[in-house]
Amino acid sequence: MLAITEAAAKIIANQHKETNAGDMFLRLAAKANEDGSIEYGMGFDKANDHDIKVKQFDITVIIDPQSSDLLEEATMDYVEIEKGKFNFIFLNPFDKNYIPPKKG
Repeated sequence: MLAITEAAAKIIANQHKETNAGDMFLRLAAKANEDGSIEYGMGFDKANDHDIKVKQFDITVIIDPQSSDLLEEATMDYVEIEKGKFNFIFLNPFDKNYIPPKKG
């Protein structure tokens, strides 16, 4: 199942509130490219009956079943990419460009 870090969950909750998303959830989508890399998309949307709901840290993320296999072992995080520049990232072993984080 997709893992969401506490840092990512806090940003999602703040954006939900700031955009007045109401009864919408953050929808995640993943698409495999021919070269084995994965593209990600996200935005607030209403849930459909077939959506998979992932609940962590008091937020709910929805995923279409077509994307669920690609996100099964992924972790969504919110990190500082460069000094002062933060962004969502996906750590996904199904992506050919995935490099596991260094331990220690």
